This record gives sequence, C-alpha cells and structure tokens, in this order.
Amino acid sequence: MEKTIGVGMIGYAFMGRAHSNGWRQVGHFFDLPMKPVMKTICGRNKAAVTAAAKTMGWEKAETDWMKMINDPQIQVVDICTPGNEHKPMALAALKAGKHVVCEKPLANTLAEAKEMAQAAKEAGVRTLTAFNYRRVPAIALAKQMIEQGLLGTIYHWRAVYLQDWIIDPKFPLVWRLKKEVAGSGPHGDLNAHITDLARYLVGEITEVVGMGKTFIKTRPVQEALADGGLGAKAGTKKGKVTVEDAMLFLAKFANGALGSFEATRFAAGRKNFNSFEINGSKGSIVFNLERLNELQYFNRRDDANLQGFRTILCNEGGQPYNSAWWPSGHIIGWEHTFTHEFKDFIEAIAAKKDTMPNFEDGVKTQAVLEAVMASADKKKWVKVTI
Repeated sequence: MEKTIGVGMIGYAFMGRAHSNGWRQVGHFFDLPMKPVMKTICGRNKAAVTAAAKTMGWEKAETDWMKMINDPQIQVVDICTPGNEHKPMALAALKAGKHVVCEKPLANTLAEAKEMAQAAKEAGVRTLTAFNYRRVPAIALAKQMIEQGLLGTIYHWRAVYLQDWIIDPKFPLVWRLKKEVAGSGPHGDLNAHITDLARYLVGEITEVVGMGKTFIKTRPVQEALADGGLGAKAGTKKGKVTVEDAMLFLAKFANGALGSFEATRFAAGRKNFNSFEINGSKGSIVFNLERLNELQYFNRRDDANLQGFRTILCNEGGQPYNSAWWPSGHIIGWEHTFTHEFKDFIEAIAAKKDTMPNFEDGVKTQAVLEAVMASADKKKWVKVTI
C-alpha cells in the first residue's frame, strides 16, 4: 500500500496558488517515498477559500487555522500568509508535532525567527523556509560548479532584485506596504531572496552597511469589504506607507568576498529581475531569473583568443532536478521551483533528516536583513549577529 502524507495549507492568494501547484505536481513527476495528499486549504473568507479548494485541488476548505493544524489527518502545515502571521501559526503547528513549510522571510523580526527555530528544534520535526530559488536547476548547477572549484577563490557577489509594480502613485496601500503586516518592503520580500542565495552560493555574511528610501509616502487606501477584507478598488482616502520602497546594501563575507545587493519596486520595465554575478579567480557565473533556464559561465583557462561568456542551457537530464521533466532543451518555468522544494522536503521527512533552508537557516538570513536595517538607521557598518 502506498504511503501518504497529509498536507494542510494556510493562504490561497498568489503564494497559495504557487504552493498548491507544487503539491499537486510533485508526486506526478518524482518518485517519492510518500505521496502528498492535499487535505485542507485554509483562509478567512469562506466563499473564497471554498472556491480556491475546488480550483486548486484541495479536498476541503477551512476558515479556522487552529482546527486545520490539529486535524490528525494532516502531517505537514504550509504557511503562505503575510509575515505577521508566520510566528503564531508556525508555533501552533510545531506544538502539534507537524512538519512546517513557511514562506519567506521566516518572520518579521529576528527575535520571532529565533523563537520559531527553537520551537522546531524542540519539536524534532522537519522545517523548510521557502526560499524556492535554490531549486532553480541553473542555480543548483551553479552551486555544484562552485563546489567543484570551477570559479576558484570567490572575490565578488553582486545581485539585484528589481520590480516596478508599485511605481504608480495611484497604486493602493496594500498589505506589503504596511510595516505592521509585512515587516519591511522589498528588503524582506526581495533582498531576502538574494541574501539567501548569496549565503547558499558564496558563504556567510559577517558585516553590512545599507541605505533605504520611501519614494511615495502616502497612497490611496483600499475600500473595505462587507466581510472585513479589502477590495481591489482604492478610495479617495490616503494612508501612510510605512516600509521602504528601495533598499541597497554592501556586505563582507566570512571567506573574504565582497558583495552588493539592491532591491526595489521602482525599476521601471523590470518585472521580476532577480539577477546575480559571481566573480572568482578562475571564472565567473551570471544568472537572471527572467531567463531561468540559462546560466552564463566564463572560464579564464580558455584560449585567450576564444574567451567570453558561454550560455549553458540548464535542461540536461544529468543536471539537478531535470531528469523528472522534459527532453533536452524543453524549458521549464518558475512554478517548477516549488515542485522541487516539496520533493526535497518530502524526502527529508521520510529520511528524518533536515533539508535546507530549514528554520535555523531562515534565522541566519533574517539576521542579515535586520543588520542592514540597523545599519541604515545608524548610518554605519553593522556586524551580523544572531
């Protein structure tokens, strides 16, 4: 008889749709030790979450997340909510002995993240901080290349994560622009991703200096709905934006490398431009999420007359994750990263071993983010401490 594992998810919006697709597809393409069963999806709006359950393939819908967490048929709780809800939901799930997936950043503060990681350690369950870009095949291949010494000694990391979706001053005051809900702006939303990738590919960050700015300080407030939620339509009243619109920082790595990071939602024309370059003594790597099937690689040992960046198409069956998908050259997409992280997570649960980034790893990224915010406030270099 096939072994199964029940999954419950909180949240059904953008991330909920992405995670649902990952859970739905992972057992169809990977040979897993346990088959995930999409038991329950949870949200505040009964009609909306019921519709989401039907559309996304969940067995049932629920509006009480504590009830869902305590359901004995559920062994994995997946948290896809705004950051201010991560801690109470994760702590409740861990107390109930459930394995937990939590969207990034792990929490809105380092103190909250540390409390979550400690609770996970005491519970003895598996956790995953959902930095899904580690599971892009091209990035996983870059990790292998670095570990094989193809770049030599790493000197530089430079990364940007650029979007433009709030550049219009008439764009409403959504939850991501409220510090009490989101914790921060593009720093926690976008810099969190490239910070995690920097730590994954280059190493730990020891010291930072940063600066940020809010370009549009007030925005139209969304109209309230009868169920207490917020509609898409903005009213005439304006509210204060309490997070940054852009955050940049420099970093020093423990291994001596230097890094630069930039996250903004005011880069006109950039939709989801997550790009990094790594320079080493033997070569360089360049990646751009908007071309996620490709990796640019430069090798200093090439004939001097033939040197230049080459494009590696990262769809070969022998490269990370690709054996489960399509023939060579048949590209995959952004949504596959969630399938890959759930594949790794289920295997870790079955083996009773950790997979990265777990909650402790999420704490380390949170420590960098918080140090940057402290640096921007103090206007000086700040050491990263946990």
